[in-house]
Amino acid sequence: MNKQSKEQFVHQVFESIADKYDMMNTLLSFRRHKAWRKFAMKKLNVQPGQSAIDVCCGTGDWAIALAEKTGREGRVVGLDFSQKMLEIAKQKKSDKQYDHLKLVHGNAMSLPYEDHTFDYATIGFALRNVPDIHQVLTEMTRVVKPGGVVASLELSKPVWPGFKQLYYLYFNRLLPFLGKVFANRYEQYSWLPESLKHFPDSQELGRMFETAGLERVEIYLLTGGVAALHIGYKPRS
Repeated sequence: MNKQSKEQFVHQVFESIADKYDMMNTLLSFRRHKAWRKFAMKKLNVQPGQSAIDVCCGTGDWAIALAEKTGREGRVVGLDFSQKMLEIAKQKKSDKQYDHLKLVHGNAMSLPYEDHTFDYATIGFALRNVPDIHQVLTEMTRVVKPGGVVASLELSKPVWPGFKQLYYLYFNRLLPFLGKVFANRYEQYSWLPESLKHFPDSQELGRMFETAGLERVEIYLLTGGVAALHIGYKPRS
């Protein structure tokens, strides 16, 4: 699949599952995605008044978590290419009444912001779906300030023996079936294990952070490597 056809296919997938996205995330991860994001927020240590962009923000959970930390004196942007996902994020935003959170329809491959704009750039459970990982990481690095932080929270490849085999059985066989039963979407949830198959492991992704111009890259494996948090820092000079 070339970059353009992958982007079109992924767009179609997320447009079609938007209304069931949050429910399925909770079901398929056994609620662990919330704990993983909480861990990521603790490591990022976002402060009141700071700024952040959440790339591929989906239904907005991480963007809202960032907005809670920056406070009204801060600035947060949630960007996504799926209008239907953004509509759900907008509803969540209105419930929270966060005027300092802006939701933008845009493409992670070409962020519509100038260099050195944000303190943080985050991407959650989406890096494996982009057409070009290096391009997206480079763009995220570009828009953060010198000394700023780029972070990815993403599914990864388990490392615990025994658990690893059970996980792949669940991920490759049971997960698409659950997608069919609970969301009436078999093909879309078959894409999930397929998207991880060619995604770099945690160490390789760490090297890609460095190639994108980041330093002091931190890697945290979560739940035996089912997910991984990568944090990199933009050089100050």
